[in-house]
Amino acid sequence: MRNYRWYLAAVLALGLAALAAVGTAGGAGERQGVSGSVSIIAKWTGDEQASFQAVLAPFKKANPGLKIKYTGAGDNVPQIVSTAIAGGNPPDIATLPQPGLMKQFAERGAAKPITFARGVIAKNYAPVWLSLGSVKGKLYGLFFKGANKSTVWYNVAAFKAAGVKAPATVAQLRQVAQTIKASGLPAYSIAGADGWTLTDLFENIYLRQAGGALYDRLSAHTIPWTHPSVKAALRTMALIIGDSDNILGNKSGALQTDFPTSVSNVFQNPAKAAMVIEGDFVPGVVASSTKLKPISGYNVFPFPSVRPATKASVMGGGDVVVMFKDNPAARALISYLATPQAATIWAKRGGFSSPNKNVKPGAYSDALTRKTATGLAQASLFRFDLSDLQPAAFGSTAGQGMWKLFQDFVEKPTDVNGIAAKLEASAAKAYKK
Repeated sequence: MRNYRWYLAAVLALGLAALAAVGTAGGAGERQGVSGSVSIIAKWTGDEQASFQAVLAPFKKANPGLKIKYTGAGDNVPQIVSTAIAGGNPPDIATLPQPGLMKQFAERGAAKPITFARGVIAKNYAPVWLSLGSVKGKLYGLFFKGANKSTVWYNVAAFKAAGVKAPATVAQLRQVAQTIKASGLPAYSIAGADGWTLTDLFENIYLRQAGGALYDRLSAHTIPWTHPSVKAALRTMALIIGDSDNILGNKSGALQTDFPTSVSNVFQNPAKAAMVIEGDFVPGVVASSTKLKPISGYNVFPFPSVRPATKASVMGGGDVVVMFKDNPAARALISYLATPQAATIWAKRGGFSSPNKNVKPGAYSDALTRKTATGLAQASLFRFDLSDLQPAAFGSTAGQGMWKLFQDFVEKPTDVNGIAAKLEASAAKAYKK
C-alpha cells in the first residue's frame, strides 16, 4: 500500500508540474490535480485499447475531477484527426502512427509544442526519440509505444511437424517455406487487406538489402522509387508474396485478410498457416483469445538477413502522442505518459515495447517480449518505419499511396517496373503538396 500511495503521489506531482508550466493562464486545474475533460483519439482497439485504459486508470484515480474521453479509431486515425482539425474541433491529444503526419500538423500550426515535457522525456528516452519527436528543433511528439517490426512469428507445432528451424537468411526462409508447404500447411498468413503490413515487409527487405544510407535517402525522397535498389528489393519481396500457393487463401485470400485474422491463423492449434511476418506487437493482438503459450506454442525469430554478414538490423515504428489543445489536463497526461511507471503498466500486460529506456526488462510479460524489446534497444542498425516518415497521402492512407500500391503488387508481383513507377508518381505528388 505504501508503494501505491507513493505512485499516486508521483502522478499527482506530474500534474502539478504541468500546471506550473502553464502558470495561471490555463485556469482549468485545481491545486489537488487537474479537472475538466480531455479527449484522446488513438488507433488502439480491442486488447490494445484495454491495455491503454489500464495505463490511464492510475492517472484518472489521481485526478478524480478529470473525465477522459477515448476514441479507438484503428487505421483511420489520420483521416479522423484531419477531419476533426478541419472542422475546428480537434481532440486534445491524439496518438499518431506516423511522425510524418505529426510533422505536417506541426508545420500547419495544428499541433502544439510539448516543450514543457522535454525534461521528463530526455530523462527517460534516448536522444533518437527526441529527434524523431521534433520538428525544426521544437519538440511536438512523445513516442509512448514502440515496435520492433523486424520479427517473424511462427507456430511451434507447425515447424516441428515440418522438421524445420528458424531461418537466418531470406534464402533459408524460402527453403523453410517450401518444406512447410510439402508438409501440407501454407507457410504464410499475410494481412494484405491492411496495406501497412506490406510496406513493413518491403522496408525490412530494403533496409537489409540496400543498407541504412540508401534507406535514409529513400525515406527523404532524395532518390526516386524507380532507383535500382528499390527494384532489387521489390524482386526479393516478390519471392515471398509471389509464392501464392504457399500463402493461406492464395493472393486473393491474402488481400481479404486483415491483421488480427492473419495472427489468429497462426496462433491456434492446429494452425491454418505456419508464419506471420509482423512486429513484436503480434501476441497482443490475440492475447485474450489464443490458448497457445509463448515458446512452447508460438515463438519468434528476427527478420532474416538478405545479404550475408550484415549487421543486426531493426526496422521499427512507434505511436507518437501529439497535443492539439494546450491545456493543463493535456499537459499533465502527456507528462504522465512519459514516465516509466505508465509504460510499465502496458509492458506487464504484453504486446508492447516501450522506447522508454527506464522500463525494466523484467516488466515485460514473457521471455519472447523481453527478447524482441532487447532487439529493438540493441540493434546495430535501427531505422524508423519508412512509410511512417512519408507525407500521409503517400505513406499512411488506406486506399492510396504505398498501402494501395503494395496491395497491387501482391496481385501482380511480376510487375516490378510498373509498381516502382507508380510508387514514384505517388510519392512525387505527395511531396509537392
